[in-house]
Amino acid sequence: MGRKGEFATDRVKPGPGKKTKKQKAPTFPGEQKLKNELRGDKKLSSRQKKRAKKRDDKKSGKNKEEVVKTIENEEEQSDEGVNDLESDGEEALAKFDSDEEVMGSDEETGVTEEFTDENAAWLKPSSKRKLIESDDEDEEVELKGGDDSDDDNEAEGSEEDDSDASSEDDDDEMKVEKAARKLKKKQDKMMAESDKEMKMNLAETEKFILPSGQEIEREASTAPDLQIIQSRIRDVIHVLQDFKARREEGVDRQVYMNRLKKDLCTYYSYNDFMIEKFLQVFPAGEILEVLEANEVQRPVTIRTNSLKTRRRDLAQALINRGVNLDPVGKWSKVGLVVYSATVPLGATPEYLAGHYILQGASSLLPVMALAPQEGERILDMASAPGGKTTHIAAVMKNTGMVLANDANKDRCKAVVGNCHRLGITNTVVCSHDGRMLPKVMTGFDRVLLDAPCSGSGVISKDQSAKQSKDDQDIHLCSHLQKELILAAIDCLDHKSKTGGYLVYSTCSILPEENENVVNYVLRKRHCKLVSTGLDFGVEGFTKYREQRYHPTMNLCKRYYPHTHNMDGFFVAKIKKLSNIIPGQDPEVKAKKEEKTVSDVDTDVEKESVKDSGNESEKETVESKKKSAPTKAKFEKSTKNNKILKEKMKDKKMKKKKEVEEENKEPPKKEETTKEKQQKRKDKKQVKKSSLIPEDARPQKKKQKTEASVDAVKASDIKSSDEKSLSTPKLKKKQKDSL
Repeated sequence: MGRKGEFATDRVKPGPGKKTKKQKAPTFPGEQKLKNELRGDKKLSSRQKKRAKKRDDKKSGKNKEEVVKTIENEEEQSDEGVNDLESDGEEALAKFDSDEEVMGSDEETGVTEEFTDENAAWLKPSSKRKLIESDDEDEEVELKGGDDSDDDNEAEGSEEDDSDASSEDDDDEMKVEKAARKLKKKQDKMMAESDKEMKMNLAETEKFILPSGQEIEREASTAPDLQIIQSRIRDVIHVLQDFKARREEGVDRQVYMNRLKKDLCTYYSYNDFMIEKFLQVFPAGEILEVLEANEVQRPVTIRTNSLKTRRRDLAQALINRGVNLDPVGKWSKVGLVVYSATVPLGATPEYLAGHYILQGASSLLPVMALAPQEGERILDMASAPGGKTTHIAAVMKNTGMVLANDANKDRCKAVVGNCHRLGITNTVVCSHDGRMLPKVMTGFDRVLLDAPCSGSGVISKDQSAKQSKDDQDIHLCSHLQKELILAAIDCLDHKSKTGGYLVYSTCSILPEENENVVNYVLRKRHCKLVSTGLDFGVEGFTKYREQRYHPTMNLCKRYYPHTHNMDGFFVAKIKKLSNIIPGQDPEVKAKKEEKTVSDVDTDVEKESVKDSGNESEKETVESKKKSAPTKAKFEKSTKNNKILKEKMKDKKMKKKKEVEEENKEPPKKEETTKEKQQKRKDKKQVKKSSLIPEDARPQKKKQKTEASVDAVKASDIKSSDEKSLSTPKLKKKQKDSL
């Protein structure tokens, strides 16, 4: 184990602890007066006598004249005759007077007015205060000790007489020094403040200078230094925020903007088009926050399936499984934000049982704006993968009917799977082109159109959008969106008692895909914008660059990643007022509807015809029987008068006849057999010549071919002569000549 230590046996006993200390005797406020009265006949020590003498001198004002003289001497010696310094000296004298008046009452308690908030920074505690404090302690000891302490003080008084005399001189000098030091400190403080102001002014007057051409070439030839680029971006933005005061002379604003675009493209790896669009939508001071937010993933959110569970129960079950989550916010009753999880959220028993679905926070907003009611007919035009469709069905509590449509058949499988997992029973899934849906089914109470877009609001999910998007892509997306939103409006029933609403949403922040499309619908259909019912979000643009939108466009809502911590989103709610198309006559509208009827008829006929193209009598009868109910349904949906249809059919038939007569071509003249044979020979000859180049043939073959060509030419000439001589007049002339 080790050697035993030889420790000392004599140990010092520990002193009494805090609890064992004896309490002091109680003190009373009138105790000091009683002690002074009892001690009135006793003799004072030498020190106490000197202190009493000092008090009398101060009261008489002997020291005042000495202080005034010393201050006047200092003012004469100082070079600066500033009024501020004089006023400070007067203030110091006044303070000394007040100090001397109060000193008599305060010295007994050991407190002086030398320490204040104003002089706390420069004044150091003097030896005089320490002496006063020690004197007070001595007095207390004397009161306790009685005559023995008085004798000791008398013995010590003779030794301290000399030190007291010197301390009086030091105290007098300190007062003067304090006044001078105070003035000097004030001067130093003023100088320091002026220096700071100068530095601030210099910093403000410093102007950022753009890099020269040589520096730009040097950067292009080498790898980019991201720190230099980042600092330059901030400097350029700082200049642009107050361009008039901070710009470099002779440099235009466009030069700064071009430099900023290039630096942002290199630092954040965007293409020029996307950076330009972002700078058009957001101000220069906000652009960095937007781009930084696009680099960070949005938090994972889930939506509770209210058909199977409650949010509170689901949250408790997931917390027990090691999931850290919180409610999305006060605006949603079914959303949860997941911060961290020890289990995969897409494989928990709760997920497989259909208690929740993984869905972005921004995807909850369109359904909240749509506000579906129980028992309604609702259309979701672009439903895949089914998050919004199942949300609608859950809000409706599996009542009414939801038509979930998507143009991509493969994506419809995801809709079917989510509907089965979440227990949705009121949804019909179909795959049609959204633009043709008004011909399939109309009369919906509400329509949700989450239109396909460029994805400029979800760059954090898809980083390829930084480089892949172009002006042509935005144009194609906006064109498709305009067609879809017109079809969505046409599918609505404006006479619906509870609805007649369309919610248009995109995951884009560009006005070309949002405000432009909504403004287009307001011009093309009889409808109006209404409030979305969402409490938060940025208002839509009523002005964007040179364009001026409808004044009610501020009822739309915009959501940004850097402000709301969710994907960039746009939501607009439109109410259909009637089927009237502004700027179009009812006759023209009836013609268009008749065209749709004829298109449906032709489609039915095509389906009934076989591959051979021949149609038997039985097939025609069967096709008529099949097409009869479809026509009746279509006529009910269109709700047109029979008289108008008959008139339009008559007009159509007349027009068809006129067109057929115009298109009839005059009969062609039949060619003779000789002419046909000659044409065939010429074609064969051309083919042969094209197959084998002339240079590759031998000379004999060339000669033969030349001879054959000459023979053909001669025969052509003869045939032409024969033709010319075929007429009787020419024959007579020929005989006469012979």
